[in-house]
Amino acid sequence: MLGSLLALLSAMSFAFNDVAVRRGILYNSVYKSIAVTVPIGVPLFIAAMIVFDCHEALNSLTIRSISFFGIAGIIHFIFGRYCNYKSIEYLGTTLAGPVMQISLLISVFFAFFILNEIFTYLHFLGIILILLGPMIILAGSSNNVTKSGIKIDYTRGFMWGILCSFSYGTSPLLIKLGSNGGGIKDNIVGGFVSYFSASMLLFIIFLIVKIPLKKIYKLEPSGRKWFLITGFMAFISQLLRYMALALLAMSIVEPIQRSSAAFRVLFGYLINKEHEIINSRVLAGILISLMGVYVLISQLGSFVMP
Repeated sequence: MLGSLLALLSAMSFAFNDVAVRRGILYNSVYKSIAVTVPIGVPLFIAAMIVFDCHEALNSLTIRSISFFGIAGIIHFIFGRYCNYKSIEYLGTTLAGPVMQISLLISVFFAFFILNEIFTYLHFLGIILILLGPMIILAGSSNNVTKSGIKIDYTRGFMWGILCSFSYGTSPLLIKLGSNGGGIKDNIVGGFVSYFSASMLLFIIFLIVKIPLKKIYKLEPSGRKWFLITGFMAFISQLLRYMALALLAMSIVEPIQRSSAAFRVLFGYLINKEHEIINSRVLAGILISLMGVYVLISQLGSFVMP
């Protein structure tokens, strides 16, 4: 039950993170958001390792685990996050969520065919409900301009969202392979390795393209606070996600994670309603998506992770 709660809290944190970045990229470019939100995770994960006393887990890291965790971080925190934020830039938080549900299908494919995880009919029912909820939300979006005058670009938004899905759908597999049956402390260390690897590659990219750090970190004051909030909430969501993956099968954690599309709508309405397109169908979408989460959680007692 703890694992499912961690996954659900991670989904909520992830949704709030995306709502915050929507505000930030109204004032600053997407690449600047990556430059802020990725490196900030390194000291925060160091703090988490100290709080959870992960010294022994850190010392026992193998080359295999470092490799898988490192690749997971690069794929998710650089490529996936950039594509996600670009999709949000063109679609808004609410409409970008349903597109990225494709990542669930990729994660489920890996869980079934590579990790040999066990599926029940309730498992499939929960996944279908979680996918159906955001689709209803997407079907209810007929407007092309938000109340604040932002034009929605469906073509570019969908393209970036699909690219994000492949990254977000692949990283959980790499995390599970890196964990190799380890516990929560091992996965917290894995989160640090992922963030550190992504940060190192990010700064190498900046050096190659010869963009001065002073220019990168010159941010509009209105957007700076939102990027800092985004970075912190991204850390919280990833910390909870890595912990959940240590306790539960990927085929359980990732469907629950995808309920973030429903929470995006809720937080988007509370914080960004002038910059989002929200219609009457979103409430039905939220309800159906959360029903799917409940179905998955309800059958955890009979589910055994191989």
